[in-house]
Amino acid sequence: MATTVRRAVLTLPAAPLGPENPLPVLRAPAEAHTLDARSREGLPRDMARQIGYEPLRSLLPVRLRDGYQRRRQEREFEAVVIENAHLRVTVLPGLGGRVHSLVHVPTGRELLYRNPVFQPANFALNGAWFSGGIEWNIGATGHTTLSCAPLHAALVPAPDGGVMVRLWEWERLRDLPFQVDLWLPQDSEFLYVGVRVRNPHERAVPVYWWSNIAVPEDPGTRVLAPADEAWHFGYERALRRIPVPRWEDEDRTYPLRSEYPADFFYEVPDGARPWIASLDAEGRGLVQTSTGRLRGRKLFVWGSGEGGRRWQEWLTEPGTGGYAEIQAGLARTQLEHVRLEAGAEFSWLEAYGPLAADPGPVHGPDWPSARSAAETALAGALPAERVEEAYEAWRGSADTEPGERLAEGSGWGALEVLCGGHKLPGTPFPESGLGEAQAPWLELWRTGVFPAPRRVAPPGPSLVAPHWRDMLETAPADPLTEYHLGVAQWRAGDVAQAVRSWERGLALAPSRWPLLRCLAVADALAGDPARAAQRYAEAFEDLAEESRGGEPWTAAESALGREAMTTLLAAGRLPAARAVWDRLRPALREEGRFRLLAARLLAAEGHVGAARRVFEDGFELPDLREGDEILSEVWSRITHRPLPASYNFRMRPPT
Repeated sequence: MATTVRRAVLTLPAAPLGPENPLPVLRAPAEAHTLDARSREGLPRDMARQIGYEPLRSLLPVRLRDGYQRRRQEREFEAVVIENAHLRVTVLPGLGGRVHSLVHVPTGRELLYRNPVFQPANFALNGAWFSGGIEWNIGATGHTTLSCAPLHAALVPAPDGGVMVRLWEWERLRDLPFQVDLWLPQDSEFLYVGVRVRNPHERAVPVYWWSNIAVPEDPGTRVLAPADEAWHFGYERALRRIPVPRWEDEDRTYPLRSEYPADFFYEVPDGARPWIASLDAEGRGLVQTSTGRLRGRKLFVWGSGEGGRRWQEWLTEPGTGGYAEIQAGLARTQLEHVRLEAGAEFSWLEAYGPLAADPGPVHGPDWPSARSAAETALAGALPAERVEEAYEAWRGSADTEPGERLAEGSGWGALEVLCGGHKLPGTPFPESGLGEAQAPWLELWRTGVFPAPRRVAPPGPSLVAPHWRDMLETAPADPLTEYHLGVAQWRAGDVAQAVRSWERGLALAPSRWPLLRCLAVADALAGDPARAAQRYAEAFEDLAEESRGGEPWTAAESALGREAMTTLLAAGRLPAARAVWDRLRPALREEGRFRLLAARLLAAEGHVGAARRVFEDGFELPDLREGDEILSEVWSRITHRPLPASYNFRMRPPT
């Protein structure tokens, strides 16, 4: 059977993604994977250096994606299916290029955890993320901002004369183009994935990459990797070196034998073949291996505790089975970023396929024998030299121009290529890809003037790279230009100048709320909660007066209303917080985000019983953040009763 590539439609119960949050992300990302200072002592020198190298300090210019809900209905997703006699691969270009399914054709076995629903949750750096399959994480520590975004996709001639699927996009946190080539040779039992990250700039940049593979989690599932030690990272934010497989009287290579969610970053020896496998009680499952550039391997477990099980239900449907993640990355841990020099690139090849090993040694008490059994089976199924040969063959095709287009990504790469004059063979970003979001920035580049909008609307996205900041600084200083300039200056760390730009814009702005909100955030971070609260109150009042019908305005009211109420409650401005609540659209008040704020407001006003009834009546917080304990914190303020299981998302032991 020759390899075929075809378009398909995947139908899933799906929650709507909703609109982007129109407020620029001025606060530092609330990433759970940060390390406490004491844990850095005694780390290997290269690891410590890369942990300290350019950690992400801002999500700008990316916007938050937090408008999703949890009401699901059938929805069709555009898919691409790659198939030969051994494997059937289903790819979702519109959702970050996720490999949704990897089926072993002769047996009909699904090798991945395939989520039966599409349910966004707050795990990506910018919010919306979903579980299952294989995801390509680029950018910075955490799940990529492209988790639920479309990528460009096209057909490209494969090294063996067949065809492969190329995915590519411009990653905006680090301003880097990348590509992922999915290649399934005619007689291969393994999917090859060629990855390239390029730095077209005249400066070095930090790079982050982890390929995350969701695998079924069963009591008999064991994860194997070529390591005798691992770095354990839990939500206590401590990194510690532990033995593999047993630690604290449990074999941690079985995902369900940990109580709380945790990462296990395996210490793969230099020169060892990098691989990781998840095998069931019969010794069958999935293996991933790669060329040496992708050195890191990791196991993530949700654990057997109540909080981890609740998260598993939250991300799919109750009763559908859980999953663990096996992962592969550029560094030993996900806390690190790797330096990529100006004009240079990183590239490697990954391979994914079925593995069958003798279950006796695999599940025996002797760890070296278990590893050896899996490693021997891998060597028989896919020798290391074949991976190297495939990599060299793929490198000869990496610059080949794409043919038939399968999907379209964003226009941001086209804007950067046009304005920067970058040459990126193999990953075209033509001017025809520019869209409405890029139009005002294209006009600024061509004319030196940032255009006024044709209709009253919340401001569009800001761009913050140095060349855009320079253009804004020389453009006519109207209120909208001052708004965007302030955002760019804020991203550059020039807080005082950003505040001056926003204040200049405020003096003449017909629409005051975007500028007032920026100034309120600046006040809060400067340690002036009273002034921040006052500006938030004024901003929401101005927005409520100006707001019109339609999704962008509803998204603005939701985002600003949440920020305003949270700040006003923290400052003890209860009448002002109540005023914001009273001016919200009725439909917004029914959302879980505002039900929680209602409970907090009622409790602060002394109506503890009414606050408790909000919880008892039941609500869901669609954008509950990974590691966030706000539900348990509010519950503990209004009652001494145990936290109901439906609200228990704790990811660490109680302190």
